[in-house]
This record gives sequence, C-alpha cells and structure tokens, in this order.
Amino acid sequence: MAQHLSRKRAMAGLLGAAALTAGAIATGLTVPTASAATWPTPSGTPQAVTKTIPVSGSYDGGMKRFYGSGDLGTGGQDEDQGPLFELKDGATLKNVILGSPAADGVHCLGSCTLQNVWWEDVGEDAATFKGSSSSAVYTINGGGAKEASDKVFQFNGAGTLNINNFAVKNFGTFVRSCGNCRTQYKRTINVNTLEATYKGSRIAGINTNYGDSVTLRRITIVGDTSKKIIPCQKYLGNNTGAEPTTNGSGPDGTYCKYSSSDITYK
Repeated sequence: MAQHLSRKRAMAGLLGAAALTAGAIATGLTVPTASAATWPTPSGTPQAVTKTIPVSGSYDGGMKRFYGSGDLGTGGQDEDQGPLFELKDGATLKNVILGSPAADGVHCLGSCTLQNVWWEDVGEDAATFKGSSSSAVYTINGGGAKEASDKVFQFNGAGTLNINNFAVKNFGTFVRSCGNCRTQYKRTINVNTLEATYKGSRIAGINTNYGDSVTLRRITIVGDTSKKIIPCQKYLGNNTGAEPTTNGSGPDGTYCKYSSSDITYK
C-alpha cells in the first residue's frame, strides 16, 4: 500500500525534521544547527494499528502518528511481539511517527529504507533488521527515537546497516548486533551524524568473534558530563541464547572504528 503527499505537505514533513543538531532531514542531507533535535508534530488523526501493516514498495505516512492497539497494544519488553510495520525486501517506509504503545516497531525482512521515521516511545525495539543475505543493506535517513529502556535498533540479520542523521534520547543501547541469536552473521554498522542525548548506556554493541564492525562519525553526545555513554561496546556473541559476555570497549581500528575527534560532547 502506498500513500502520496501533496508537494506542500511533503515539504512540511521535511521541515519538521530539519532542526536536528545532527542534521536529520527527510532527504538525509546534513544541515548543522545549533539547537537540539526538534521532534515533529503529527498531522491528521492518529491511526490505531491492530494488525501489522505489510509494506512492499514505498509507504508514505504523511507524518501521521501510528500506535499499537489490541494485540499490538503493548510497549513492553516481551520478546516475539509483532511490529506495527513489516517491510518486505527492498521496501521503503517514510514520514511516519510511531506513538505509544509501539509494540516491536518496524521489522525489515531484507534490504529496506527508513526515511524520516520517528519513535516517540520505543517499545521492545524501534526497528529490527532480519535479512539473511550478506549483501542486504538497511538504510536509516533522518528521524529519531526516545524512551528506549533497552535497545533502539536490533540487528539480527546479515549485511550492512547504515544510519545517517538521527537523534536518540533516553536509551539503553542505540544499535546492537544480536548477541545470542540462533543464527549468527558478520554484521557491519555505519553511524554517520548522530545526536545522542543522555541518559544512555551505549551507542553500539558488536560481536568481535563474528567479525562485526561499527564505524562512528560525527557523533554528538548531549548532557553526558561524566561521559558514561560507551561509544562502542564489544561482546563475545553466541548462538545458544545465553547472555553474551563483554570483550572490552573503545576504538581499535578493526571492530570499533572511530577516534576521539569523531565524538563531540555538549
């Protein structure tokens, strides 16, 4: 199902996302500003979602707020919840606000693009990436997420995840390579231009024993005066379901690819 905005309405969606310090706008361009992220105001009547919305091709939400109801009416951390949106391989979801409750947010079954998507109150996860091909590419351009008690983005599948011009606030781990999935893969993560506002625990978590890597560029951390947020946490993942053990943190040029100049504190 595809929805189309008028030219005027589409520009309103872009402007609502343009005030990110991280430069998040719907087109994914970088527009530096001096102020913190401005979260968009939903348009139209909020839409209750009682059954997962499947997306093939492109779905434009027109900056409407979608929230879970019925079986999807939970914002907890229970595993195996259904998502509000499920994207087929190659699909695009854009100009959408996920309200509360958000269930398990968005699932990508293969390569996908999330453009100007905002989570007001993350449920289990904001989005989960599940493709099995090493050539799968998951792209996030613009948007933001907040109130994620655990993870924001869960990378369960294979391939490469690119996150550009995003804002996150009050979170556990911003992006996590699955530490104990039954099927494990080598995963590549690139984060370019992120505004992370404390409280938070980790920007990225990766599994060194599966060859994961994360590249961090233009990361701005706001309000973390004690520098408690770990930019890159390394783990020893497993496929048994056990809780993974940590394996150090910090830049190393192989798994955690960044330098001190890539992290700015405000």
